Amino acid sequence: MRVYWPTTLKGLARLAGSGELAAAPVTVHAVTPTLRDFYADADPRDLEEELEYVAMTDAAGESVRLLAGELAGEPAAVPRRVVLALDVPDDAVTSERRSWSAPERSRVLLGVPLRVEDLASVHVDDAEAEADVRAAVAALPAADGGDEDARFTVEACEGHDLLWYDAGELPLLLAAGG
Repeated sequence: MRVYWPTTLKGLARLAGSGELAAAPVTVHAVTPTLRDFYADADPRDLEEELEYVAMTDAAGESVRLLAGELAGEPAAVPRRVVLALDVPDDAVTSERRSWSAPERSRVLLGVPLRVEDLASVHVDDAEAEADVRAAVAALPAADGGDEDARFTVEACEGHDLLWYDAGELPLLLAAGG
């Protein structure tokens, strides 16, 4: 099963040399029954790809939250969302019935460690997204409090597609600093 794990460039650099990205249990995103139900009327020809994109987008939204913690302690940190796509055994994933809202609709618990050897691809914002990501981080508290304008600012990150890197390009990506 393909899962999507939110992280940051700093978090990725810290973990990349270890072989293990995260110990079990770890929360990731995947195509869940709830997500499938939400898109029941979608065109079946493109459904799998669309569902995987939504799960990755939900993970990217969680990456913004991780960046909020990093930027609070280090304001000069690079504000780019990072999502790792990994292939794990189907039976390692526990899915609960959750709400329709993002990111709950795709959130699952993984009962095995995330390992570099399971990495399929890395998805990272380009430099053009940094201003919108930084604005999203600043707007998170107000958005969480129900402010619609702030929520719109947070969602503006979704207007930037994440760049795709093959798993083998991870060392080059880290060496280039994103």
